[in-house]
Amino acid sequence: MSEHYINRGGKRLRCGFTTGSCAAAAAKAAAETLFTQNAAENTALTTPAGIVFETAVRDVSFDLKSACCAVLKDGGDDPDVTDGISIYARVEFIPSGFVVEGGEGIGRVTKSGLDQPVGAAAINSTPRRMIIDAVSDIFDKYNYHGGARITIYTPEGKALAAKTYNPRMGIEGGISIIGTTGIVEPMSNGALVETIRLEERVRRAEGKKSLLLTIGNYSRSFLSEQMPFMLDRSVTCSNFIGEAIDAALEYGFENILIIGHIGKLVKLGAGIMNTHSSQADGRMEVLVTCGLLAGADASVLRMLPECATVDAALDELERVGMRDSAAKILMERAQYYLEAKVKDCAKIGAVMFSFKYGIVGMTASADELIKAISEEYNG
Repeated sequence: MSEHYINRGGKRLRCGFTTGSCAAAAAKAAAETLFTQNAAENTALTTPAGIVFETAVRDVSFDLKSACCAVLKDGGDDPDVTDGISIYARVEFIPSGFVVEGGEGIGRVTKSGLDQPVGAAAINSTPRRMIIDAVSDIFDKYNYHGGARITIYTPEGKALAAKTYNPRMGIEGGISIIGTTGIVEPMSNGALVETIRLEERVRRAEGKKSLLLTIGNYSRSFLSEQMPFMLDRSVTCSNFIGEAIDAALEYGFENILIIGHIGKLVKLGAGIMNTHSSQADGRMEVLVTCGLLAGADASVLRMLPECATVDAALDELERVGMRDSAAKILMERAQYYLEAKVKDCAKIGAVMFSFKYGIVGMTASADELIKAISEEYNG
């Protein structure tokens, strides 16, 4: 098993590999086995993060038409309910094209707004590409120009799904095959908070009075287009918004701006300052409240709790012309709770965006804060 480490809060933590990486590795091993008619013992692939995933192959079976292989999921030092399970891939020849399907233990999408359409296996776009690329590499190696049906499955998936938020999110019957980088960076809460505090201290030691907090990769993508000069100067606080604000006040920042995807920051409308789903959800409840105060009909409000994502809920509000008015109320509520958090010790605000609608809303102080940050960091 290949190993990769990161330092968080002074601790050296071992990274794991996503279910997507494991599925792709198992598929690559199965394809190799199918061509050689010998059981693969090890396999390796390069993840989207550029880190090589090397792993042992288990439970191999094959004939002239198909092959199956399994790879053990390794979550590294990250707490993960899927750690240690076997993820299988079956590769079988078809005349042309590549088809990726989900078998036993892989969930099915039941609500719109997720990465895959309703009815599809919960195998997200990046893992699907990884799986196809891995099998294609083997097909190219053996100069084979036909196609393959690739079925991903895990016998333990159905039982494990009950320990996740999949059913609430609209994924039924199993786990999801996910991951955008192919690796899992350990999410030790204490280590993450210490990292946030350290990065804030660095900014303050540089003499900065204004702090830009971002939530994660989505925020960075947004910043790369809107405020590229802040890409390497913002502090990523992940789900720990409350802890990041507390630290900012402790270190004497005068201006605090939070930029993030509305799927996370909508929770600020209920005063939720730790946005991890294991701590609190309330996304749809907040949108129902905002929609109600904006004057949306009851028939529309009843639809919102059925939405799997905030983006899907925004679509419902947009359909009846209520998105902007509901967003305005959301921004007012978020500003109220943020100001209650800082208690006049700093100016604070937020910008919420989605990739479909762009900037969904800005709190009343956001424009002033953007100007202050721009002048301080770019002036």
